[in-house]
Amino acid sequence: MKENPHRINEHIRYVDEVRLVGENIEVGVYPLAKAKQIAKEQELDLVEISPKAVPPVCKIIDYKKFLYEQKKRDKVIKAKASKVTVKEIRFGPQTDEHDYEFKKKHAIKFLQDGAKLKAYVFFKGRSIIFKDQGQILLLKLAQELEEYGKVEQMPKLEGKRMIMFLAPKVKK
Repeated sequence: MKENPHRINEHIRYVDEVRLVGENIEVGVYPLAKAKQIAKEQELDLVEISPKAVPPVCKIIDYKKFLYEQKKRDKVIKAKASKVTVKEIRFGPQTDEHDYEFKKKHAIKFLQDGAKLKAYVFFKGRSIIFKDQGQILLLKLAQELEEYGKVEQMPKLEGKRMIMFLAPKVKK
């Protein structure tokens, strides 16, 4: 079982006074024993919210309910976060027309599905002398995919690869 991120009730120690906040409570500085007594009378928990403050800030709440709502809030935030997938398409510097069209169809599908596209030309051995052909190929691809996505990074040579990134266009 993992430890609570907050100190509650009897686990609040080493302080004489606490600043008390919460509903149905007059905000102010109280002795620790009095704060615990107020929480007990209301059948709620005394939770240390800000331990580094002087005096520490405590709140009177139903701790289990507080944790439940916090977990629910985190779940909603996680669900709203979008997951970005990156699909790759590899070309050679002298890719013929049929292969190019075949790979372009896949690129269109990836962009329509909302994935980012990493298109690259891989140069083997001495084929690095055709780097201008690789750049022309990637720029042609970018131009033909203009209606599906926008270029995030122009073709750039990194080692034996010339890489270009495309992001899908936002649907309205």
